[in-house]
Amino acid sequence: MCGIAGITGSQRDRVIKRMTDVMIHRGPDDSGFYHDDHIALGQRRLSIIDLTSGRQPISNETDTLQLVCNGEIYNSPELREALKKKGHRFKTETDVEVILHLYEDHGADCVRHLRGMFAFAIWDRENQRLFMARDHLGQKPLFFCHRNGAFAFASEVKSLLASEIVAPQIDLEGLWHYLSLRFIPDQYSLFKGVQKLPAATCLTFANNQVSTQRYWDVDFKDKLGGSEDEIEGQLNDLLLDTVKGHLLSDVRVGAFLSGGIDSGTVAAMMATLSEERIPRFSIGTREKEFNELPQARLVSDKYNMESHEKVVEPDLIHTIPAMIYHMDEPSDPFGFGVYLVAQNAAAHVKVVLGGDGGDENFAGYDRYVGQRLVDYYCLLPKWFRQGIVKRISDRIPESFGYKSLAQKAAWVNEMSLFSGGERYAQSLGVLRFTHDAKQKLFTDSARSQITDSASSEKILRFFEAENADHVVDKMLYTDLMTRIPDHLLTVGDRMTMAHSLENRSPLIDYKIVEFAARIPPRLKLKGHQLKYILRKVATRYLPDEVTQLEKQGFRFPLGIWFRTDLKNFLRNLFSQSRFVELGLFDPGYIDSLLDEHIAGKVDHNYRIWVLLNLEIWYRLYFEGMTPESMREFTDQLM
Repeated sequence: MCGIAGITGSQRDRVIKRMTDVMIHRGPDDSGFYHDDHIALGQRRLSIIDLTSGRQPISNETDTLQLVCNGEIYNSPELREALKKKGHRFKTETDVEVILHLYEDHGADCVRHLRGMFAFAIWDRENQRLFMARDHLGQKPLFFCHRNGAFAFASEVKSLLASEIVAPQIDLEGLWHYLSLRFIPDQYSLFKGVQKLPAATCLTFANNQVSTQRYWDVDFKDKLGGSEDEIEGQLNDLLLDTVKGHLLSDVRVGAFLSGGIDSGTVAAMMATLSEERIPRFSIGTREKEFNELPQARLVSDKYNMESHEKVVEPDLIHTIPAMIYHMDEPSDPFGFGVYLVAQNAAAHVKVVLGGDGGDENFAGYDRYVGQRLVDYYCLLPKWFRQGIVKRISDRIPESFGYKSLAQKAAWVNEMSLFSGGERYAQSLGVLRFTHDAKQKLFTDSARSQITDSASSEKILRFFEAENADHVVDKMLYTDLMTRIPDHLLTVGDRMTMAHSLENRSPLIDYKIVEFAARIPPRLKLKGHQLKYILRKVATRYLPDEVTQLEKQGFRFPLGIWFRTDLKNFLRNLFSQSRFVELGLFDPGYIDSLLDEHIAGKVDHNYRIWVLLNLEIWYRLYFEGMTPESMREFTDQLM
């Protein structure tokens, strides 16, 4: 695991060290560089496999190829043996060296042989060609820019900014889409001139030209035959084999363990497969309704795990700047929990396995059921829904709690105005900024600069793709292509690497994704029971108290805090809004959001969270403040 970077152009040798140094958190153990007349490559290393001789860049036998890679290749032992039999000679014992030799044999198709998480670049000196690729689901990040006569790539945006070939400038279209979707889609970033290499995509840079090609997709149409018990057994065996592969390491491996079935099943399988005690890491809160530590203890005790748990007292305002710095973009509320548990785990291990991807593969979110409930609700005449029922639901008092009754009623009523893919697209943004809300937030001059304003199209192009027929499969495919690479795995990577911790996600291994896509929808969402088939597998390993618990997740009462402890901070912050000063946001609309929230009329906590994060993000990346200097600034606003 590491941070990688590279740059062409006249300033390459001067800036490559600066580009890697800014990512030292991704690899505090070592650094390595390569220079020639055309390119400079750099790497910061977190030593996981081959601790003594695995330094990068790694070259092939003839020194004509140079590799830098961020990630782990779980099928590297089998690949290594096959390549040795073909005559390839290895210089290290590290897993990623197999990529070099696969490239020698297969060129760009080398990625089709890899099972793992990776973002890598290979410099082909003889052909003056740079080849880059990102793993199937986007577990590892890769950004690039091509301007001012140079091409640069890096694991994080801050590294590209350190190269100085691109200056910080807000990408309004990236911002526009983020406000609705909760993620930055496709090749966008929040910085103009910086692009994200999409998941499952290769890039070639040669003759000063950039070309990209997608190498993998998933098909939901070819369904499994056999009985429910047979499919459950196959899923169990595949999950066990996948978890076993993810234990590949020369250092100790721990587990993130919440009270849910995803991380619980992974941790239990780890314990089943390992001869040593598994260190597990869990966090909780003092508020019982938000605390999952009791369920985590049940799993831990059953398998005699080495327990590391902590009840956290969230220091939200002082933690957000550090989260944003490592994200290079606004942070996410769920990332707060990942950041805190990673901080705890990093004191004991370098690698953890978690349960990311269970919900998106096996239908674990309320909105999957919610779409069906809206269908039933739509049986009522529209005039009745939007007249009588809406007047009643609007009078439900807002509790400002998680998934409050007022929020649920408003969501169902709003979603009944749409159908199919448009409904699903709208459902992702209704608690954030809808298209109409963004029309009010952005000024006329800012809106005039946005040419790609249809955020829903970023969802519809996957929902309406030919990969899936059933509505549940359509939702899952959409999430796998959008929320997984551009939100869930982005947060997981940045919040763990902030503490130099490698996070592995067996449930999002592409073999698991392909198998899950073949499972009939009725075995994922059975009636109103979410994750039915995965839950059945989990009953083999977990206590009933865990498998029968409704999905919770780590969270904290943002809506209440924004009305009480933090209301003065928010008023003071938004009174000096940089986005208002830049002429991008309308101050009256921001004031109305805050007024309605504090008065208890509408829960705007998701919208306020994003606006708060943007203000801090701007000060960090455009005004040169640091997470440390932000502490004094935020204290002054309290």
